[in-house]
Order: sequence, then C-alpha cells, then structure tokens
Amino acid sequence: METRIALFQKKEIRKTLHADEWWFVIVDVVAALTDSANPAGYLKDMRRRDPTLAEALKGGDNLSPPLADGLKGGGQLAPPLALEFPTAGGPQKLICWHTEGIFRLIQSIPSPKAEPFKRWLAKVGYERVQEIENPELATERTRALYLAKGYSDAWIEKRMRSIAIRDELTDEWKKRGVREKLEYAILTAEISKAAFGLTPSEYAAHKGLKRENLRDHMTDLELIFSMLGEAATTEIARTTDTQGFLPNQVAAKQGGTVAGNARRELEKKSGRKIVSRENYLDAPEATKRLSRASAT
Repeated sequence: METRIALFQKKEIRKTLHADEWWFVIVDVVAALTDSANPAGYLKDMRRRDPTLAEALKGGDNLSPPLADGLKGGGQLAPPLALEFPTAGGPQKLICWHTEGIFRLIQSIPSPKAEPFKRWLAKVGYERVQEIENPELATERTRALYLAKGYSDAWIEKRMRSIAIRDELTDEWKKRGVREKLEYAILTAEISKAAFGLTPSEYAAHKGLKRENLRDHMTDLELIFSMLGEAATTEIARTTDTQGFLPNQVAAKQGGTVAGNARRELEKKSGRKIVSRENYLDAPEATKRLSRASAT
C-alpha cells in the first residue's frame, strides 16, 4: 500500500492509497485544522456535539476504539477504515477516511482554515486522477515536495533513486513468494542490521525519530549504503533464484553484508562513522522551505 505525507500550511497529513483513492489519517486532519494538542480528544468531543457526524463515522469491524465503540451499521458515506502506515516503531493501523468523508468532517470543525483546506483537499484528489493517467506525475510531485521541504537537489536525486531501488526489491520479493507485510519488515530489518548494525526501529530511535520516515532523515552516505544493501539483495535473489521467505531472508542478510563491509571499509579509510544521529528535524528552520503550492 502506497503511503505519503502531504503538507497543508506546514502541517503533515498522512495519506494512503486504498481502492485507488487517497484516504487521510483523521487525527492528522483534525490537528491541522484545530492546532489541538489532543486531536483524538477533540474528535471525540466533535462526535458528541454532532450526532450526524457520529452517524457518518459508524465503522464496523475494521474500526478500533474509540471511534467504533457503541457504533453499529453505516451511514450514507463509506465509513472510516483502519489502514496500515509505516512508522519508526513498525507498521501501525490508523483511522482514515476518504476525500468525501473528510469534507463531511470539516463541516463540524469551526476553523478559519476550513475553506483553504477544502481547496487543498480538492486539489489533492484531482492530482490523484492525474497520476492514474500519467504515473510519472507522482514521481515529479514527490520530488517537488522534497524540494519544498528544503532538501538539496543532490539529496533528492539519491532519495528518488533509493525509492526506485526499494520498489525493484519489493517487486522481486513478490515474485519469489514473499507476501506478508511482516515478512517484508523482517527482510528489511535483516538488510539494515547487516548494513548498519541497527534494525530500522533501532536506527530511527538513534536519530530521535518517532513516526517519521527513517530514509527521509538519512545523510547522503547513509542513503547510498542503504541502496547498496537493497540492490545487492535484489541481485543475489535473482542470481540464486531464491524462492520463499527463508531463502530470501538469507539473501537479505547477504545483501546487507555487502553494504556493511563497504561501510566499514570506508569508515576505516576516512576515520569517520557513517551511521549518524543527524536528521532533518534538527536542520535549521531556515532550510525548511515550504512552497506556496504545498501550503495552500
């Protein structure tokens, strides 16, 4: 499942593709519109004040408390769903709603940001239609978002390449019988552990990250060795024709070891560690530029 972070007036809103449509994390939307320190509590109060919203939020088996407690059936809108997102601590299910549902949610939020948000939401939905017709637009918009957030052109080139290498690896895993998300996470952890001595969750903790994407906070060299580990794993899986989870786990460890050996050799020659605590959250605020197009 494809997930991304969208920006509305410098606030991050997580979204994911479900049934070829963007679904947005509800608490992120509430936080962006209200600046509430407790968006889940704010949402609970909204449901209490607005019975029609509570009716629209009726979910069924896919919802988890507190949204689903005491609610049965569904309204005219498709109900919210608990959809999976990658986090620093591993996959996590978050309550999401599609574009039409978010429009209904906005009606119950007395915020001066409501109208700008509606325009932003409509634009995001339209962009999805364009991306279906022309998949290259998705790549262009991802690149533009990184640029708007202040990343350098050189870093963006590496990040875009790392995304392509990761996609190639996961496509290879699919062909070779790796299906479950948990298996993907285990194989990824094998590569990372062999390449850097840290699993992704340990790496994120090392950098002080919480829900943020680890690779968006890697330095140039960290990205390069991450790419090497995954590219090597893909090549090993192909040349040895690995089939099934356990053989691919061996290939993942071998691919990560290729990157780990190269990392250690560079550290020996340069006298500097590759794994760092540096992350984008620590970058000077002046470098975190947001484009007007992304913020409105």
